[in-house]
Amino acid sequence: MTDLVSTAQMFKALGHPLRLGIVRALAAEPETCACDFADVFGVSQPTVSQHLKVLRGAGLVSTRRRGVQICYSVRPEVVPVLQELVDTLRAPNVAERV
Repeated sequence: MTDLVSTAQMFKALGHPLRLGIVRALAAEPETCACDFADVFGVSQPTVSQHLKVLRGAGLVSTRRRGVQICYSVRPEVVPVLQELVDTLRAPNVAERV
């Protein structure tokens, strides 16, 4: 398993409803401009920027400059890390116990 501290930081970042919504939106549509989230979620641009900063700091999203815009995507390598931890929390199947 990967470093539990960094995995915990990722889950902590996902603990805010807006950040979770942003990550879900990015999973559905990568390369989304930060400016698009203000209208989608009904919050100000500075609020979106702050939440994206937290997601970047936790290693969940990456950025790419496209002209004057900054586009965000979920880092594909973090999905298996999160999935691995969730899988370890699953109760063992009855058949596995026998």
